[in-house]
Amino acid sequence: MTLGGLVTHTTAPFRAEYDTVVVGAGPAGLMAALKAAARGPVLVLEAASLPRNKSCGGMLNEYAQEFLAEIAPVPPSMVRAPEHVNFRYVDWDRSIRKPTSLRFLNVDRREFDDWLVSLLPANVDVVGSSPVRGFTQDREGVTLTVRVDGTEHAVRCNNLVGADGARSTVRRTLGEGSVSTYVTLQDFCKLEGELEPYFDCIYMRDIGDSYAYSYIVPKGEWGLVGSVYYPKTSRPHEKQDQTMRIIRSALPQLGETVKREASVALHVRSASDIVPGRGRVLLVGEAGGFMSPTSGEGISYAMNSGAAAGAAIASSAPDDALAAYSSGVDHIASNIRRKLRWLPFMESAWGKYLAGFVPTPIVSKVTEGL
Repeated sequence: MTLGGLVTHTTAPFRAEYDTVVVGAGPAGLMAALKAAARGPVLVLEAASLPRNKSCGGMLNEYAQEFLAEIAPVPPSMVRAPEHVNFRYVDWDRSIRKPTSLRFLNVDRREFDDWLVSLLPANVDVVGSSPVRGFTQDREGVTLTVRVDGTEHAVRCNNLVGADGARSTVRRTLGEGSVSTYVTLQDFCKLEGELEPYFDCIYMRDIGDSYAYSYIVPKGEWGLVGSVYYPKTSRPHEKQDQTMRIIRSALPQLGETVKREASVALHVRSASDIVPGRGRVLLVGEAGGFMSPTSGEGISYAMNSGAAAGAAIASSAPDDALAAYSSGVDHIASNIRRKLRWLPFMESAWGKYLAGFVPTPIVSKVTEGL
C-alpha cells in the first residue's frame, strides 16, 4: 500500500541504515521527518496500521493554522462542517455558557494525518504495523529492533526521534519513565438535527471525582462527544455511558452512538515531565511532555516540537542535535511551565465554580492563553 508515493507497509526488509529514524507517524513525527530529510534519508515507523486513526476531536487552533500556512494549504476536502467553530466554556449544572474568540479549523483527524504523510519528500520511507521493540545507543549512533510481519529487523541511524505518544516506548527505553495519562473516550453520534457551531468544553459535577471534562463538536453528519477521565479511572466506559445520558437529555439531536473510541492523553503535572531527550535520541510531542496541561491541546505542540527536532537534526552534527533541539523548544517548555502554575486552581471545585462569575470577555481573553 502506498500514500503519496511513500512506503506504508512492506513484507520485505527495508533499508538497514538511515540518517534519521522517527518512531510515530502523527503530526510530531511527520514534521520531524519533513525537516530532518534535509540532512539525509529518514525512516518513519508507526506501530499501528496506516492510514493512522487517532482518537481526537480534530480541531486546529490558530497556532496550528499559522504553522501549517508556512508548510502547505490545508485541503478543503478534509474540512468538515461547520468549517470553523469557536471554543465555548460550559458549566453544565448551572446552565452557564461563555463563548470565546478562540477559533478552530474543523478537520477530519484521520484525513489530516494522512495528508501530512503526503507532504513528505521522496527520501522519507513510512512503514506501518512496525512496532519498535527497543534500541541501544553507542558513540556512533542508534540501533533499533523493529518487528514487521512477525520478523524482527535491526535498523541503524545517526539520530532517533521518539514521537510515539503519551505511552512512548522510546521514552521508557531511555529510562526517563512514563508520564501519567488521562483515559479518553469519544462517541461518534449520528446527528438528527443541527448542533450549534461551537467546540463546547463541558464541566459537570454528577460523574464523580474521576471525571475531568467533556467536549462536543459538530463534525459534518456526526456529533463527536468526547470525555476525559483522570488516571486510574475504573470502569471508564460506564462513566461515559452516564455522561452520554446526561448530555443527550438536553441535546436530543445527538442520535445513536455508531462508534466509540478509547485512547489515552498526556497528563502533564510537573516541569520534570518535559524531557527533550538524551544522547542522540530526541523526544517530541507527547513523548517529550509537550502538550498543554490546561486545555489538553496537543496538535500545535506536536507540530512545533517535531519541526524543531527535525530542523536541529538537519542543521547539526548528530552529537549536537539534542542541544540545538533543547534550545529550540525552550520557549515551548516555558509556556507549559507557566500553564502549570494555573492548573491547581483550574482543576479545583472553587476554580470551576468561580469561572461562572467571570465576565465573558475576560473568559475569552484568558482562554487564548490556555
